[in-house]
Amino acid sequence: MAAPKAPVIGSQKTVALEEGVFGAEVKPYLVHETVRAELNAARAATRGGKSRGLVAGGRAKPWRQKGTGRARAGTTRAPHWTGGGMAFPPNNRNFDSKVNKKVARAALRSALSAHAQAGTLGVVDPGGFSEPSTKAAAELLGKWSKEMPLLVVAQPEDESLIRSFRNLDRVAVTVPGELEVSQVIWARSLLISEAALEHVQGRAS
Repeated sequence: MAAPKAPVIGSQKTVALEEGVFGAEVKPYLVHETVRAELNAARAATRGGKSRGLVAGGRAKPWRQKGTGRARAGTTRAPHWTGGGMAFPPNNRNFDSKVNKKVARAALRSALSAHAQAGTLGVVDPGGFSEPSTKAAAELLGKWSKEMPLLVVAQPEDESLIRSFRNLDRVAVTVPGELEVSQVIWARSLLISEAALEHVQGRAS
């Protein structure tokens, strides 16, 4: 089987890709497990409620114990009172799910290989952006004519390239160190800078 290749957008050149990363077997179950773990880790888990010990008021007994004809009550903070605390409030829920490093790397290889096999993976030369230009980035994507949304992976040093793409509609920009499987799956097209390609292959190896 021939080694996978990706076109350099805006030129006639192609770049050889690492077969172990971009020519791997696509394993949807690993991708699903990893994406679920990434999305769970991103959840703020800040939903909560106040127990009877946290709500305001209710320090004094609302009425005397006997002689009123009403049920005895010691506080207005009780859950069955209006304005009282919750009986079992949800607090500090942890949604994290563990995924082994080998599984996470295999899932990333699967996601990258799916783009390579579908022909939706391209490489961009950061040298073509000596200064930020959203117009130049839009023209480059127009020549490539791939489906949106698009994920661009670039090195932090490729500042002009990053600033050129980040204002485009339905385009997300990230760096290799923060690349997640959920981002690769979300994107219909994937664009990697030549400088970032080696780092992406290193993360997935």
